[in-house]
Amino acid sequence: MSRDVPADPTIPQTRHLRTAVPGPRSLALQAERDAALPAGLGRTLPVFVERMGGGIIEDVDGNRIVDLASGIAVTSVGAAHPEVARRVAAQAERFTHTCFLVTQYESYVRVAQWLNANAPGDFAKTTALFSTGAEAVENAVKIARAATGRPGVVVFSNAYHGRTLFTLAMTAKDKPYKTGFGPLPTEHVHRAPFPDPLRWPGSLAPAQVADAALDAFEELVDRVGADQLACVVVEPIQGEGGFIVPPRGYLPRLAEAAHRHGIVVVGDEVQAGLARTGTLFASEHDGFVPDLVCTAKALGGGLPISAVTGRAEVMGAVSPGGLGGTYSGNPLACEAALAVFEAIDGQDLTGRARAIEEQVRRALAPVVEADRGVAQLRGRGAMLALELVRPGTLEPDPDAAAAIAAACHRQGVLVLVCGTLGNVIRLLPPLVIEPDLLADALAVLSDAIREHIAVAEPEQVSA
Repeated sequence: MSRDVPADPTIPQTRHLRTAVPGPRSLALQAERDAALPAGLGRTLPVFVERMGGGIIEDVDGNRIVDLASGIAVTSVGAAHPEVARRVAAQAERFTHTCFLVTQYESYVRVAQWLNANAPGDFAKTTALFSTGAEAVENAVKIARAATGRPGVVVFSNAYHGRTLFTLAMTAKDKPYKTGFGPLPTEHVHRAPFPDPLRWPGSLAPAQVADAALDAFEELVDRVGADQLACVVVEPIQGEGGFIVPPRGYLPRLAEAAHRHGIVVVGDEVQAGLARTGTLFASEHDGFVPDLVCTAKALGGGLPISAVTGRAEVMGAVSPGGLGGTYSGNPLACEAALAVFEAIDGQDLTGRARAIEEQVRRALAPVVEADRGVAQLRGRGAMLALELVRPGTLEPDPDAAAAIAAACHRQGVLVLVCGTLGNVIRLLPPLVIEPDLLADALAVLSDAIREHIAVAEPEQVSA
């Protein structure tokens, strides 16, 4: 399908609807998609993209949609960052691929050096590059097993670590991720409760929730045996599980407890890392220092690349040839990552994430009221979420989340739903989104919430 689209388009940073969303061209392409692709490939918004830039998605019908998803936290620097495009194009003219395990190239080393210098921890580090977040997590487990000689992996309630068979075993949510794919390799995967302050039984204060969760971790270690546990894998802010932020102090205390038992600590920063939460790594908010850190998503500015960065002595436990893959650390993706690092530093994207948080909290605070169905606005930086509940309760309301998201989509604002219970609306805007555009999108979201509440309240009364 050929179109005369400029190589470096400048897209107006305003929401604009020429047609209904989706429009006729997208609907026609959707019919072709349905005929050519399996139903197992889900979709959120059935539009087809023409071009993107800043905080705008322009579809094939000419609609300009505000992007509050960033390709699920991938295009944090924007989906058409000029330096990413320039570096990738220049590299493509030199060569598109040569397996780093066969013949090497400098950009792989430069990406590793930046991650070694910037990942949490004041100790010697090394980095191995891969292609996807799930691949990084699985390799972190491999490295921890090699370093400890133990098989077991501790994960948490509401955790999400990927869609490969082993990371599915680590992931908490069954539907749709695990449906029909069993049996999964769960024998050495052990699940501890994650300290969710909103939903921990007993209405405890956050510090008490942290204490109770740490007690539960210790009970799990006692039950399984520390000599059977290679690593504990934890998201500093849970992603697909609902953007759950643990109580302050929990993560460093978890690391301390794990280290007492000789257990390697793995921080899964695939969704939260690289400036998304207002610091380079989400772990920094709480002084949490994992032994190994997994990054992906935002790392490549839209190109597939991931990494495991960690203590040199732990990373060095794997024998030569035990890590890597055909496409791991592809040269195009490495160049994109170097451009992402430049953008984070040069455009102060950590500061921009903090400004986004202030703007979102200010705009959405008036609609947060559990008695009217919005239990909590939570998260950090530009990784924020609203949890929807039945009014006056903490009973999850996935129907409300779906209805509000659909209303936003019709008005040209892309939001995503997440959470183990499917009742959380998450916001992941590009860090380069303009404040006026974000304000417009937040107004649409606020109106959608208020309209849903107004419709639901008469039903509650009649019930």
